[in-house]
Amino acid sequence: MKERILVVDDDREIVKAIALLLEKEEYEVLKAYDGMQALEIIAESQVQLIIIDVMMPKLDGLSAVMKIREKRNIPIILLSAKSEDTDKVLGLSIGADDYVAKPYNPAELAARVKSQLRRYTCLGDINASLSTANVVNGRLRYNKEERVLYTDEEPVKLTATETKIVDLLMCNLGRVFPAEEIYRRVWNEEAYAVENTVMVHIRRIREKIEWNPKEPEYLKVVWGIGYKIEKK
Repeated sequence: MKERILVVDDDREIVKAIALLLEKEEYEVLKAYDGMQALEIIAESQVQLIIIDVMMPKLDGLSAVMKIREKRNIPIILLSAKSEDTDKVLGLSIGADDYVAKPYNPAELAARVKSQLRRYTCLGDINASLSTANVVNGRLRYNKEERVLYTDEEPVKLTATETKIVDLLMCNLGRVFPAEEIYRRVWNEEAYAVENTVMVHIRRIREKIEWNPKEPEYLKVVWGIGYKIEKK
């Protein structure tokens, strides 16, 4: 069965161009032209990935992402003419998994779609050889078969990207991973100036698992080196 991708942009020509690109890659494409229409389609159809523009009428892309993240963890790629780092960080901080600036390179967009879908469908492949199902560390328990993190036995709602980072850190307790290595292992791409991207995802995970995110007990930064989950 073909993987289904929702493309959302108020510019119908851009939607048409992206749809043609993805259909050549053997994906099924659904189309929407504002955030409200996108939410309606998601409620009625199974979608494996969303490409969504930031600036749109009725409901903008960032607001739509926040609405989607209340219930769904599917990969989301933001598409926008804005290319400043602050806009990228804002998009990632509210739940997007990746960001592509307009004018986009078709080959790059197709590669990012493949990368996101691969991570979404194959979470946890880094540590698939480990035999035990659970990693228990203080208040945290990570079930590698379910790909679910629990805090105080309550499941934590993580995005696909966050789950991949948690998988890497929980299965290597105490080990410090530089941001570049986290990016290569999680995004499956070469890492160039990726500190902000990784930092935003680390901060989002920390907000979900720590009692006091400003004084983290588990997910810690080792200044000048990288990130780790403290072994308890």
